[in-house]
Amino acid sequence: MQPTHVYPMRIALINSKMDVAGVNIRDNLRTLLAAGGRWPLADGHELAFHEVAGRLIHQDRIDREVDADLIIFISRHASVQPVPCLTVHVTGNYETADLGGEPGMLAPAAPAWMHVILGNLAARAPEGYRVSYEVTHHGPTALSTPSLFVEIGSTTTEWTDPAAGMAVAESILSAAPGETINLIGFGGTHYAVRQTEIALSSRGAFGHIAPTRQFGAVNPVLLRAMQEASSAVAAYIDKKSLSTDEVGRIERMLGEAGLLLLSESEILEASRLEWNTYLAVRALAEEIAPGSRIRVHDLAGEGTPVAVQITPDLIEEVIKSNKAGFIDALDELPVAHLSKDSTEVLPMFICFEIGSSRLASDITTLCVKLLLICENAVIDGDHLVLRKVRFDPEKARKHGVPKGPLFAMLAGGKAVEIEGRRITPDAVQTASVKRIHIPGLESYI
Repeated sequence: MQPTHVYPMRIALINSKMDVAGVNIRDNLRTLLAAGGRWPLADGHELAFHEVAGRLIHQDRIDREVDADLIIFISRHASVQPVPCLTVHVTGNYETADLGGEPGMLAPAAPAWMHVILGNLAARAPEGYRVSYEVTHHGPTALSTPSLFVEIGSTTTEWTDPAAGMAVAESILSAAPGETINLIGFGGTHYAVRQTEIALSSRGAFGHIAPTRQFGAVNPVLLRAMQEASSAVAAYIDKKSLSTDEVGRIERMLGEAGLLLLSESEILEASRLEWNTYLAVRALAEEIAPGSRIRVHDLAGEGTPVAVQITPDLIEEVIKSNKAGFIDALDELPVAHLSKDSTEVLPMFICFEIGSSRLASDITTLCVKLLLICENAVIDGDHLVLRKVRFDPEKARKHGVPKGPLFAMLAGGKAVEIEGRRITPDAVQTASVKRIHIPGLESYI
């Protein structure tokens, strides 16, 4: 996870006098500040209001005029399909500069600030308002200072809505970013649905997002610019919104750039861990089982990851017997499990060095208890003895049972009749016994 900022910051709040939504937000900000109270933005930072005459999208190089570490543009959002909405985004142009800025240029993003304000908007939005990221679009682009737009959309009704203006003002003043996983995103619509949902449920904080409609403009140079402008440590692809060829192309570019690609579930899981710890967990997984995938359960915070070996036969049998129950139970343990190819749970687990002995005991206990419940199992000293009985098609054929519905009846435990002969299930069964050695087994019961 990434450190977000250094206190105190100089924060410029910029609106245009010709933008009624920006004026609405500014007036509510001033009202709240004048009323006193504790607001993280005001308590921890130096705030300055600036109003410009022209449109905000044309304010290239305004950071030369305002002395700030962060710029928050407060503005309106307009759409050809207007819906009430509150949005955040960073500016830039992947292709032409039809709405301000310069072609192919991206402004420095403030992912952690966008992330916290997005979450605040979701908690405060008036009824009927949608909250989302917007993908990177429009100017200004010629900026050296990190910035973001916070907007009210999409018609005059919403732009002048005092409830919307108050919701945005409170969301800005309540902003106190924590540590985030800074990301760049690819694919999706203008309102970045998947990226928004990820951010609202994790520490994944998006900077620049390239939508599906502009995906063709992304090349290695632009990808690197997205990464640098977003201080990104990883990327996310909305794969359902792109073709297989497009996904493959961006994956190759990410690989060449050395940028980690995370799925939605991986972002959610990584959010539980300190970022360097998460990377160490991934590195250890690759070391002990190259090409494996990890699933983080209740492992959280930071620590030194270590591998814990569990008796392979024990893991194999519990997965055959009750895979869902076992994996669900792992969610209560500070552990990550590995899978590879068709093996859904490898016998090597990852936990923190502190507590590793306890974790090995807990997993072994879990396996033994599940097998004792689900299987014909008994304890014999340091051995767990599993007796399995299965339907044997060959024995059924020898008794003259034709393949088909009668096989299914016998396999289901029902007797059948063949030419006046009654064939019982136990007549067509084969029994096997497996002994699993577990040192100190009785202590796990």
